Amino acid sequence: MTPARPVCLYEDHALLVLLKPAGLLCVPGRGPDKQDCLSARAQAHWPDALVVHRLDMATSGLVLLARNKTAQAQLSQAFAQRQVHKRYSAIAAGALHTKGWQQIDAPLRCDWEQRPRQMVDPLAGKPSTTRYCVAPDQTGVPSTCTRLWLEPITGRSHQLRVHLAHLGHPLVGDALYAPPSVQTLAPRLLLHAQSLGFAHPEHGKPLFFHSAADF
Repeated sequence: MTPARPVCLYEDHALLVLLKPAGLLCVPGRGPDKQDCLSARAQAHWPDALVVHRLDMATSGLVLLARNKTAQAQLSQAFAQRQVHKRYSAIAAGALHTKGWQQIDAPLRCDWEQRPRQMVDPLAGKPSTTRYCVAPDQTGVPSTCTRLWLEPITGRSHQLRVHLAHLGHPLVGDALYAPPSVQTLAPRLLLHAQSLGFAHPEHGKPLFFHSAADF
């Protein structure tokens, strides 16, 4: 049975921009029960689709795939050199009233005793930076929570989730880093990759994609 076709916002002969639902892996995991994933679904409809970057399983939003090795290498390099604009929409616990963009600098490493959790470690952690801003539109958000825009400058595993928890404002629905009272406020992690901007790997034309969060 052919997997469901992913929602596609853009396609050409060099790349695809797909929309990943929350709860779906980006790439196959270990074990037969973890083979359904965005890359497998994409390859069932675009056999040349190649992974460029990933989102956490619990996160929804825009994912970029390449359609040839050259484009994959160039796009991967753009991510590594921080030439890709990424913005997420999230709902965090607590009321934040900061003005403009703020920055979190907190080194991260794997919490080996509680994998796959990550943790802040000022001594052994890798440099990790996140920008955040209170979103101008708070429509529908409870007064006990705040909608944020998040921009990861570095790309550590679980970075946004750990940084917001470290700030004292864990993300709503986060089963790994939020206390039970915050986890149960939503049936899923309220984190969505809403914007991607990058140069086309062949002709260099700027491309920008936006997908509004459904929460």
